[in-house]
Amino acid sequence: MQPKTISTAITDAVRVTVQSRYLPEQSSPAQQQYAFAYTVGIENLGPISVHLRSRHWIIENAEGKREEVRGPGVVGAQPVIEPGERFQYTSGAMLRTPRGTMRGSYRMQRPDGSHFEAEIARFSLEQPHSLN
Repeated sequence: MQPKTISTAITDAVRVTVQSRYLPEQSSPAQQQYAFAYTVGIENLGPISVHLRSRHWIIENAEGKREEVRGPGVVGAQPVIEPGERFQYTSGAMLRTPRGTMRGSYRMQRPDGSHFEAEIARFSLEQPHSLN
């Protein structure tokens, strides 16, 4: 089992936890293609529901190349997360270097229509040294 990197952030009673892992079976180092999966857990620790409206990712590779990704929801969904509930999904990223980082935020909406940005703390994407 490969080691996973984990990040956690709490913003306005929403905890976002991310675990990432390298996908050797989908990578091709000879062609500078390194595949990673990340699993995100979004937990509502507060007393009111929150609605995930959009995402913003900042992805950086080992050479400092930065890419920003924005879009509605996550994996085709805009979940409403009730108090005490947790929503989880897995997605992926492809880098041209064996290492990089991701961070970002989710735009969350409260029942009264107000919004806030739930932080996604920086986490590493890294090919394990044992696979070199």
